[in-house]
Amino acid sequence: MITQNAPALIPVIYLAASILIALAGMRRKWLVYPLAVFATAIAFSVAGFNLFLVLHSGTVSYRFGGWIPPIGIEYVLDPLSAFVAMVVAAVAFAVLIHSRRSVPLELAGKEAPYYAVLMLLLCGFNGIVFTGDFFNLYVFLEIASLAGYGLVGLGEKRSPVAAFRYLIMGSLGASFYLLGLAFLYMATGSLNMADISRIIPYVSGNPVLFVAVSLMTIGLGIKMAIFPLHGWLPDAYTYAPSTSVAMIAPLGTKIAAYVIIRMLFYVFGVHYVSRDFPITTVIGWLSVIGIIYGSIMAMTQTELKRMLAYSSVAQIGYIGMGIGLASPLGLIGAVLHVLNHAFMIACLFLVAGNLRARVGHSNISDFNKSYCKKMPWTFAAFTIAALSMIGIPPTAGFFSKWYLALATIDANNWIFLAVILISSLLNAVYFFNILERVYLRPAASTVPATLSSPTAANPGPQREASLSLLVPTLTLATAILVLGLFNAVIVKKLILPMLPVVM
Repeated sequence: MITQNAPALIPVIYLAASILIALAGMRRKWLVYPLAVFATAIAFSVAGFNLFLVLHSGTVSYRFGGWIPPIGIEYVLDPLSAFVAMVVAAVAFAVLIHSRRSVPLELAGKEAPYYAVLMLLLCGFNGIVFTGDFFNLYVFLEIASLAGYGLVGLGEKRSPVAAFRYLIMGSLGASFYLLGLAFLYMATGSLNMADISRIIPYVSGNPVLFVAVSLMTIGLGIKMAIFPLHGWLPDAYTYAPSTSVAMIAPLGTKIAAYVIIRMLFYVFGVHYVSRDFPITTVIGWLSVIGIIYGSIMAMTQTELKRMLAYSSVAQIGYIGMGIGLASPLGLIGAVLHVLNHAFMIACLFLVAGNLRARVGHSNISDFNKSYCKKMPWTFAAFTIAALSMIGIPPTAGFFSKWYLALATIDANNWIFLAVILISSLLNAVYFFNILERVYLRPAASTVPATLSSPTAANPGPQREASLSLLVPTLTLATAILVLGLFNAVIVKKLILPMLPVVM
């Protein structure tokens, strides 16, 4: 029974948790956080079971109401969806543990509605991952997006404006996707992914299909924040609450990347999107521009969260580059970077959350040796994640860049290879700037009494972050090393089985 229902379990768990948390918040607010953590722990366990199931028993299909596709809605558990769902569950569980202290500090009195919306966000993410129907995907995309707008808007003073910009851009993306969906239905007469993949060879020359693929890719590109469609991202990541950005940054753009990979390579087919209508080439070139742009902009930032926001634009470009190469090595690099960057950026934003909790800010210009002395474990985690973002072995980030580099060499695309190397150097500049400040820059010996700003009055942290903040941060940092050391196993056992047969 569990095996048959496996694809539908996780979205149902999060939807039920959202309703229960909203009800509990009316009378028993102390139940809100335990319910959120319990639901996420159950979802994490189910995701692990689903991954084991699909690797040993093959693809599992769940048909809602017993209606046979393409008429009915179908959920599909295959190696790719099981893998991405496991990434979502692992990151979400770590961030939920961290939120025990960060949410009361930043959102006092709003815990119940906040966690209810957070569960809806995770319900939307998982629904997107498991659905085998393009319109049902749109429904879950909107659920996740609306939840995301709310979670961003609850942050500091500028967060409502950032959330409004996010809403405008997100609504445009959803509109492009939905309009493309209409053209897709005109061209194929179906919205079921498996059914459309069988129809594509017969309608591949139809101009309506070109329009459909273009509009859907633009819409999803906004959600993924591919350059130059990234305009909503820097402010949203900078001003959102710590828990919100630590959940949205690692997962939101990766879910959109998953949909693009699923749509282009598994539904429309590698041959169609790389030769008949080479939209992957466009994605690849826009992505490499985004890598350079995001890296340069990150170098100019003086606030850690904003630096990480622009760094994310660059890192998303690596995934887009892998998609653009449209080869087995390119797709391995893209999927591996979905995994690696999710853990890296989650760890880094949790570090920023620890700083906000202990110091009240994350201004890079104020960092000095007192920070590493008072918060050694927090900055140990930051160091590991930073080295991984740069791409230094044996951290996880090196290996996804390695596969992308191999893909560029295999394709004789030396410009893309040069971009990987240059961007790694640029990453080193802005991350080593922070490491130099934290480990080598002397702390100010005296603080003038006339200075009244929070930074001047409290030039450094007084003590290390609490265990509830520190444990998930260190867990993610450790995972970055483990993912790097076991990258060959991950590629062989998890990623290779999910590659399209025609690649």
